[in-house]
Amino acid sequence: MPSLLNARFIAQCRSVLGAENLIIEPEMLRAYECDALVALRNLPEMVALPESVEQVQALMKLCYEYDVPVVARGAGTGLAGGALPVTNGIVLGLSKMQRILAIDQENRTARVQPGVRNLAISEAAKSYSLYYAPDPSSQIACTIGGNIAENSGGVHCLKYGLTVHNVLQLKFVTIEGELLTFGGSGLDAPGYDLLALTIGSEGLLGIVVEATVRLLPCQPCTQVLLAAFDSIENAGNAVAAVIAGRLVPAGLELMDNAAIRVTDDFVHANYPIDAEAILLCEFDGLLEQVDADLKKTKAILKENGATSIRTAKDSEERKLFWAGRKAAFPAVGRISADYYCMDGTIPRKHLAKVLTQITRFASDLGLKVVNVFHAGDGNLHPLILYDAGHPGEYEKAEQLGGQILELCVAVGGSITGEHGVGVEKLNHMCVQFSSVELRQFERLKAAFDSKNLLNPGKVIPSLHRCAEFGRMHVHKGQLPYPELERF
Repeated sequence: MPSLLNARFIAQCRSVLGAENLIIEPEMLRAYECDALVALRNLPEMVALPESVEQVQALMKLCYEYDVPVVARGAGTGLAGGALPVTNGIVLGLSKMQRILAIDQENRTARVQPGVRNLAISEAAKSYSLYYAPDPSSQIACTIGGNIAENSGGVHCLKYGLTVHNVLQLKFVTIEGELLTFGGSGLDAPGYDLLALTIGSEGLLGIVVEATVRLLPCQPCTQVLLAAFDSIENAGNAVAAVIAGRLVPAGLELMDNAAIRVTDDFVHANYPIDAEAILLCEFDGLLEQVDADLKKTKAILKENGATSIRTAKDSEERKLFWAGRKAAFPAVGRISADYYCMDGTIPRKHLAKVLTQITRFASDLGLKVVNVFHAGDGNLHPLILYDAGHPGEYEKAEQLGGQILELCVAVGGSITGEHGVGVEKLNHMCVQFSSVELRQFERLKAAFDSKNLLNPGKVIPSLHRCAEFGRMHVHKGQLPYPELERF
């Protein structure tokens, strides 16, 4: 298939990057046609793999000159179609920029390139008794550049925050090839907070080429308990009660029975497979504080219906408990031909009600949902099971996903917690935000990218699209959902 890109543009890209860093062969481009949202695919015209900041700058200047759209890509583990290629554009892969440039033990920071894997930072810092806190479930593969684009969290974000709370400085290349520095080496930097603006911007504003991240000291004591419940409602209420008890666990995760069974069969984490739900609750810090927090938490969990509570007997069992949680997504792939992973955030007090409503939505559509999520900060990850080989099932999965997102908004939450909007949630941006707010997003985007070349068609829906989405719902009688009124 001949490329639709300008031949002179391709030749100049080859001159800047070298032929070895350009991919134009269709069979090799297939690896870049989607991210982890595999239901949506589009073959890119070309993939560029720069090895240096200077190459990124030169490439951006060429794209600006020739009006070529650019989609930045890390490891491709994103779940919202954020790295989906666009027609007549290129994919800018940052996988070759994977060096840890420096670790500053005294200031507890690390300078890294965007292609560095999340877990590799903690592995490199371990010899200094330091680590990087944000830990998405895909941390063995996902890159820090992608984490910055989506503002990723992980199982320990309840206590230690999201990516935005753990990045001090970014080096950032604009579509015109200019190299900017946002943030600083201290706790704050002068001027507008452009650092926070770019974290979570999903590749719409520029290309991150270097990050300075905060490292934390390894804690002297870490302990995790596993509590079983006979209903998912009790588990949800227990989460709210733990937080109301002025406790801040390092991690607080919930899994329902379907997730428990499939994960235990996959990882053999010794989970109680007859429980309707389990909570994994971890505390870290000084031994005395951890012991006191565990004692108080056990009492709260028992008061809220925990049928059994186990504390990991050693570090190996603690790691096994978490290994099960982090393997939940791939484990579900063993029981379903396909699944659709949603990502929404709600106030913790509504956990029990929302989980019950999700089950009702799924039952009405004849689908099944596996729930495994960051309960402590209300970040839901319902896995909608379906089979793309059965006509109409994907559409039903999409419909259920939309209902879940609108439910999140209805209870005062958000359509995303850490996966981003990408293309998956474009319609539901119209539910979350007003037309005035969306226009302001467009103005902000234009300030950085006046030609709309960076990841076009993602995150910010047009007002025309929102109007069409609203008319579709009214036509189908689905907006507003009557069952949401009780919230």
